[in-house]
Amino acid sequence: MKKSFRFIPESYKNPERKARIINICNRYSLLFHILLSMLLCFAIEVISRHSIAKAFGFFALHTWAFAYNAFIIFASLSLVYLLRRRALGRIVISGMWLFLGTINGCVLSNRVTPFGYTDLKCISDLLAMQNTNYFTAGEAALVVFVVSAFLIFCVFLFFKGPKFQGERRKVLTPCLIGFLFLMVPVTTHAAQNSNILASYFANIAQGYENYGFVYGFSTSVVDRGMRKPDRYSEESVEAAKQVSKKEASTEKNKPNIITVLLESFIDPTEVNFLQFSKDPIPNFRKLTETYSSGHLRVPVVGAGTANTEFEILTGMSMQYFGTGEYPYKTILKQTDCESIASDLSDIGYGTHAVHNNGGNFYSRTNAFSMMGFDSFTSKELMNIRQYTPLGSWPTDDILIDETIKSLDSTKDQPDFVYTITVQGHGDYPTEKVLSDPEILVTGAEDASSANQWEYYVNMLHEVDKFIYNLTEALNARGEDTIVVFFGDHLPSLGLEDADMASGDLFLTRYATWNNFGLPKEDADLAAYELMASVTNSLNIHEGTIFTYEQNALENNLSGTEPYQNGLNHLQYDLLYGERYAYNGEDRYPATELIMGTEETSIAGVFPSRYPDYLSISGKNFTRWSKIYVNGEKVPTFYVNSSRLRMYAEDLTNGDIVVVNQMGSGDTVFRSTPEFLYGDPNTDGTEAPLPGSN
Repeated sequence: MKKSFRFIPESYKNPERKARIINICNRYSLLFHILLSMLLCFAIEVISRHSIAKAFGFFALHTWAFAYNAFIIFASLSLVYLLRRRALGRIVISGMWLFLGTINGCVLSNRVTPFGYTDLKCISDLLAMQNTNYFTAGEAALVVFVVSAFLIFCVFLFFKGPKFQGERRKVLTPCLIGFLFLMVPVTTHAAQNSNILASYFANIAQGYENYGFVYGFSTSVVDRGMRKPDRYSEESVEAAKQVSKKEASTEKNKPNIITVLLESFIDPTEVNFLQFSKDPIPNFRKLTETYSSGHLRVPVVGAGTANTEFEILTGMSMQYFGTGEYPYKTILKQTDCESIASDLSDIGYGTHAVHNNGGNFYSRTNAFSMMGFDSFTSKELMNIRQYTPLGSWPTDDILIDETIKSLDSTKDQPDFVYTITVQGHGDYPTEKVLSDPEILVTGAEDASSANQWEYYVNMLHEVDKFIYNLTEALNARGEDTIVVFFGDHLPSLGLEDADMASGDLFLTRYATWNNFGLPKEDADLAAYELMASVTNSLNIHEGTIFTYEQNALENNLSGTEPYQNGLNHLQYDLLYGERYAYNGEDRYPATELIMGTEETSIAGVFPSRYPDYLSISGKNFTRWSKIYVNGEKVPTFYVNSSRLRMYAEDLTNGDIVVVNQMGSGDTVFRSTPEFLYGDPNTDGTEAPLPGSN
């Protein structure tokens, strides 16, 4: 008889042995769950910390925190007692925790901030970012393979795996599981009171490091929004308002105010181990020596630009929000929010945002509307031609003209423009990319790090040139203008506190420039205090939050407990509370945000010099312009800012043609007026470009 090479587990050959194994597993399942929970917790920490030794260190130095993390996993595993297919349930729950831990490990390979629940709301943004990676191609392929294999195995277990054959206690079991889950918040509170755990992470990365991934991620799930402050009431809000700066805005000739977020911008000479062939940022340094400047405390490291941005624009502190939260992705999806834009709009300012990246990234189109901006020019409305050496990001020089266009779009009024750069953004290549770098960088620990620092520092040098060129262009306009430049966070290059001259990863720099003689007044500030300080120097005293902070800054109350308590009450009131500060009214409703400041239009449709094509001439087209015929998108070929091409077969007499400026997810940002297509030119040649001879 021919031998079979099919592998059959010994337990399946012997049903009695299989029954004994299952019986032992059922009898000692609680002990098995305890051991499995501890093993999973340790494995997750190994993956997150990229080191077995560091995982052992967490277990040794934070034993009770480790035990609490294991307890959360143990509680989740108890759900299997509600099922017949308990083996499958254990596999699924264990796989879920390992999958989350693996995502965190991959994320921490590319940024400092660990993986949190709110990151799930940014998945669409990450997928739209083809120019940076939180996962390498190899990691992504491995994840797909492992997940596929896991799902196949789960399907196999569903059909072939063992089922619990014992008595199911349909009342007692759910009650015990419910009690176990009720114990989670009880033990959490006890652990927090005993300083085993922290209820708030001032540094999210450090919080995950000290208290474990399972607790950190779980906190980001349940602790979202803002908690209602103790003794929050109409009286507490009024008390905070009473210490606000009461003076009316007195500036007669209001200057233009330009606030520029410099992506991942730091003073590289503050990195202790680096040396340079020459100063990488001479123009920024000159600003710090001539105009008001200082260090800026930001809420994030390595990523999370939107949260620094939120603090700058609203004056609100991220410390009162849940772990790892992005207000742009949560509360601002449903609630309007007072900001520097809405406050300045109240006294006659036009308000604009400019960014050479996608308009939908971080849900900015929605957020800027909720914060009261008039217009937003994103990359989809720009004729971008220059990119960084990797081709990853547009260079920032295009923002000079776009900022000027925003100022010119409003007549006879001052303007506030919030400009967001992108050139300094990661990833930073580990291989050598720059053949002849302008700035030579030494001091990095190995060749890969040296290449990363060389690329990053030379991008900073280009951004520094942008800073000079922007101030020169603004000065040439002849209008009183102040510019505030600030770094949103340190780059994701593996820095630690000890690597920085400041000793703090949460400190960047800010510098100002003006052309009307403001005195130099240096100060180190929190990001949420920056615009309060700037507007105070301009004798502009507007807004619920900013006037509160102006009083605190003038009287050296910043950082004190009464100040922080009042700020907490005001923030909660405006975003989540009864809006006592507004007497219950909606004083700052969302605006009808206009994308871009220039009209797009179709001048005509002509036969192309290329067979089977038609040309559409017009103005202000970009690479994100798409042709729609009778409401349906057709293949579009960008030629230049005044010409697009399409297939002739897609258009017939009487069709309605529109060119839309498209954002990610097929969002229509701006549209031309409708154009009725008639008979084309009969000479068979492409019409000349507008303005050509």
